[in-house]
Amino acid sequence: MSQKGGVSRLSKIFLGFGFFFLYAPMAVLIVYSFNSSSRVNVWAGFSVKWYGELFRDDAMMTAVGISLRLAVLTASASVVLGTLASLVLARTGRFRGKMLFGGMVTAPLVMPDVITGLSLLLLFVGLANAIGWPAERGFLTIWIAHVTFCMAFVTVVVSSRLAEMDRSLEEAAMDLGANRFKTFIFITLPIIAPSLVSGWLLAFTLSLDDLVIASFVSGPSSTTLPMIVFSSVRLGLSPKINALATIMITVVFIGAMLTYWMMQRDEKRRQASANQH
Repeated sequence: MSQKGGVSRLSKIFLGFGFFFLYAPMAVLIVYSFNSSSRVNVWAGFSVKWYGELFRDDAMMTAVGISLRLAVLTASASVVLGTLASLVLARTGRFRGKMLFGGMVTAPLVMPDVITGLSLLLLFVGLANAIGWPAERGFLTIWIAHVTFCMAFVTVVVSSRLAEMDRSLEEAAMDLGANRFKTFIFITLPIIAPSLVSGWLLAFTLSLDDLVIASFVSGPSSTTLPMIVFSSVRLGLSPKINALATIMITVVFIGAMLTYWMMQRDEKRRQASANQH
């Protein structure tokens, strides 16, 4: 056996082990979501009753709605603010405080969630005592907290794309009479659009998945999905959690497959266009 063949086989073994380690627990979870038993680790026969129980759980459905709305609003605001911060860092020259600005924007990347959550809690409490706002912690305070740390991830993604972008395209557009706003809308924005989509999806996932920060800045009327799942696990795991996780895995899988299909379709179109020319 050649060294190249041996390395290739070993790589395949490690790759297979990695996939098994990642996806085997998901497969077990999906199987047990169809378990008729109320005990998640005892198989008692096939049943879909826990899906019905899930949709009849008002608290769970309310938490799902809150988390989805929160994630969409967080991702949208993070893309806007992250893009503006990226433009400042990548397109402006050296100015006093630029390094400090960049450090403050990206600080949430390395800040522990506990510290971030505690800091924001103290901020909201201090504001409430000083000016009476916010009167109570809830959806708005969670949204502000999520935008605070999700914006940092979007900034890194968009900044890297702006750094790789060919500036001559923007310069050519301005030489032909376009102002900076039109250049950004018709030249820069389409080029960095993939990074904006990536940043939006990343911020959406981070917001939907957050537990620690939301626990600090939430109120009794704004329980997110991770919080209610964590509470359920502490009191005893319910098969309804398996059903919910199965639905989420299915939605993500379908979305990933659709994205892959669209990318493959666009790649074939580009290849066909290149061959014609």
